[in-house]
Amino acid sequence: MARHPLGEHHYALTTTWTGAGATGTSGYRDYTRDVTVSIEGKPDLLASADRPFRGDPSRWNPEDLLVAALSQCHLLAYLHACVTAGVVVTAYRDEATGVMREDGRGGGAFAEVVLHPQVTVADAGMLEAAQRAHDQAHEWCFIANSVNFPVRHDATISVARAGAPA
Repeated sequence: MARHPLGEHHYALTTTWTGAGATGTSGYRDYTRDVTVSIEGKPDLLASADRPFRGDPSRWNPEDLLVAALSQCHLLAYLHACVTAGVVVTAYRDEATGVMREDGRGGGAFAEVVLHPQVTVADAGMLEAAQRAHDQAHEWCFIANSVNFPVRHDATISVARAGAPA
């Protein structure tokens, strides 16, 4: 990623189809949907189509990656919002879910993604600000601001027990 004046950011990666086999796309069942996504300086990401689309279920698929991007973006924006609000987060876990609907014509679209952050904060006096920080994070999330379907969050916030590992 290169940072440019005026806050414009550019991203580059290489996606290589590795599933041609001996005959390529000679038939719908004659090739795999295996892909390698490469970014300089980072480990390769092994990807494929989702299983219903003849993909390898052991690899990441585009739908997984979209939900993961939304979850991670919210997490990072949330941590920043908490620092700004004076909230000390000691643990964060999100069990995000997404719904994609096929359109019957070979395409489809996501209907929604719901984030389910489970957050632990250091002190009970931080609970209200920790909850508000989710709204701020939603406003700041670049990825959520880039999609045309709802991204909701259903957060659970708890207080760390004194002396317990975070």
